[in-house]
Amino acid sequence: MAKQATIYVGRRKNAVARVFLTPSTGGTEAAITINGRTFENFFPNSLHRDDVMRPFKVTNTLGSFHVKANVVGGGTTGQSGAVRLGIARALSEMNEENRPLLRKAELLTRDPRMVERKKSGQPGARKKFQFSKR
Repeated sequence: MAKQATIYVGRRKNAVARVFLTPSTGGTEAAITINGRTFENFFPNSLHRDDVMRPFKVTNTLGSFHVKANVVGGGTTGQSGAVRLGIARALSEMNEENRPLLRKAELLTRDPRMVERKKSGQPGARKKFQFSKR
């Protein structure tokens, strides 16, 4: 029976990413695939691409891993943050020397900020309808 691949989960806002990390072999170039699309195609904004690449830059492992990720929910910012957390968790699990580097760069901490819910009797979470004294 084949060894089952380990899935690393990352979350941010309402986005959930399942990340599969495999070491790249000598001849092949490392590729990042998200939801079956290329990395540049899925994240056209360079800020989101840099966000996803940060764990590799911090640990000096740029180009040494193939990344396959499935992302569901949220917007592009949440999805890039979720993929980043999944990659950071995978890198810290594969090599314990990476853990202090990722911890110092605050890449292993899940961002707890979520959208505040809308309240009844108000148009939004904090906004109020205009008050009329008379």
